[in-house]
Amino acid sequence: MKRVHVFVSGKVQGVNFRWNTMTKAKELGIKGWVRNLMDGRVEVVAEGEEDKIEEFVKFLRQGPPRSQVTKIEVKEEKFKNEFREFSIVY
Repeated sequence: MKRVHVFVSGKVQGVNFRWNTMTKAKELGIKGWVRNLMDGRVEVVAEGEEDKIEEFVKFLRQGPPRSQVTKIEVKEEKFKNEFREFSIVY
């Protein structure tokens, strides 16, 4: 199992990025959360099977339609198994 903490920069707010991220995470069986940051980035914490996390990060690098990802920072963290689902945090 794997955990990542991701920061996504670019045109990632106001383009349904969080909703699409949550949908993709649920499709892959990933748990965690996504939220907008005041500086315009999107922050994601995700836990799941290693291959599913890799696919999820690949999705984040491209972003959903209408978004424009210019930079992504991915930090691996210790797996904590602390989430029951994937949600949008406000």
